[in-house]
Amino acid sequence: MVTHLFEILVAMHIVTGSVGLIAMWVPVVGRKGSPTHRKWGKVFAYSMLTTGSIAIGISLCTLHSPLETHPFWDDAEQIRGVFGWMMLYLATMTIMLAWYGLLCIRNKRHHERNRNVVNFVLQLVTFLLALNCAIRGYVLGQPLMIGIAVVGLAAAILNTRFIFTTDPPLNEWLIQHTRGLVGAGISVYTAFLAFGAVNLLPAYALNPYVWATPTVLGVSVLLYHQARITLARRRVCGTAKA
Repeated sequence: MVTHLFEILVAMHIVTGSVGLIAMWVPVVGRKGSPTHRKWGKVFAYSMLTTGSIAIGISLCTLHSPLETHPFWDDAEQIRGVFGWMMLYLATMTIMLAWYGLLCIRNKRHHERNRNVVNFVLQLVTFLLALNCAIRGYVLGQPLMIGIAVVGLAAAILNTRFIFTTDPPLNEWLIQHTRGLVGAGISVYTAFLAFGAVNLLPAYALNPYVWATPTVLGVSVLLYHQARITLARRRVCGTAKA
């Protein structure tokens, strides 16, 4: 029963995740603020929310029946750690980042609306699951779990700081919006490359280069857009002072 449910969820995960993986690049490379940007940005964000929710189901199936859902490994505790707890954390972080990115753009003129229960709870749950992932990684001797957990810990702390900032800098919402949705893209690309490698190339499932590639590329995109936004902010502030 669990195995069949697992297979159905994986198939759904591949479909919704593939939509997000493709849709992500339209707003990333397209003209910012255009109707196309907004349309495909929503497609991407909602596909990430759906994909993350399905991934939670996949991780719970793995935690319940590790050997049945992942017959290529014979270590139940390692399976629970990597494909159960770590995937549960990554799935939750994907949902958190996508929702956070959506709220930042919706509430750009009403920052105080970002301080709502759902937004804060998602940060808290992500932080706790990231901490759990790091602890279990230490116990299992999996440094990858520890390293990937640092991303969620940092994201939850930084997001919470912005949420409770009373007077954020000009256009800071745009930086946070970009950080949230690109971060969700990094998370889902990491999951697809790493967990997908389990079925195609099991030997590379825990290869650090496979896990690091989406993060390096995604952070590069983030830094580029953040530099553009910061430069535009400085120009506006400089003009206002003049």
